[in-house]
Amino acid sequence: MKLIKLDAIDSTNDFLKGLANKQYLENFTIVTAESQTKGKGQMGSVWISEKGKNLTMSVFVKDSLTVLNQIYSLNIAVALAVVQALETFDIPQLSIKWPNDIMSYNYKIGGILIENSIKNDGSVSSVIGIGLNINQINFENLPKGASLAVLCNRQFDKHQILLKIINVLKDNVVLLNKEPDLLWKEYLKLLFKKGLPMPFKDNLDKNFMGIIQGVSEFGKLQLLLEDDTVAEYNIKEIQMLY
Repeated sequence: MKLIKLDAIDSTNDFLKGLANKQYLENFTIVTAESQTKGKGQMGSVWISEKGKNLTMSVFVKDSLTVLNQIYSLNIAVALAVVQALETFDIPQLSIKWPNDIMSYNYKIGGILIENSIKNDGSVSSVIGIGLNINQINFENLPKGASLAVLCNRQFDKHQILLKIINVLKDNVVLLNKEPDLLWKEYLKLLFKKGLPMPFKDNLDKNFMGIIQGVSEFGKLQLLLEDDTVAEYNIKEIQMLY
């Protein structure tokens, strides 16, 4: 495991992708930054982190997928690795909000962005961006945001958390090809608000009620609607109102 520590960078994902294009990288090469000026979330959204307070990292993982329809399973392996690692630090009421937000109670404490590159021979390399709110206290303009420090009333060692996430991630990548059903089973157990009637808004600003049933193998959210049909939605097609 190679660890590259940076003070400030526009995006750890972009930096690591550029590095991978220029040179050979060993599996699980990690880049961290104390400050990130152009942190990215799903579908181009921006992720902002207070300097030095949080864990901002990207991990290079190669040859983790044997078939392309496992791409969403990699998301599951990563999200589970973060939750399973945080459980060892006694973080309360952890869950995964579809597709890749890490929650404690009803607060978002982190997010994941995976960017995959498929080569001509079919092999896949992935740059996995993970942002976790660790020791940041001020969430004045983010009413649904929180950190481990806020929730647990103590400070945390960012490096210890990083190491634990990577160790669990390595185990989950092995399971990805040996027993992916185990990962899916655990992921569905941890799915935020699963089985509860919840309000949603679609991309036409129409509000409706639905009950989360699960997630398809291609990463679509499955909702039981009021007419007893099950509909599937892609990222950004709907928003949960909670």
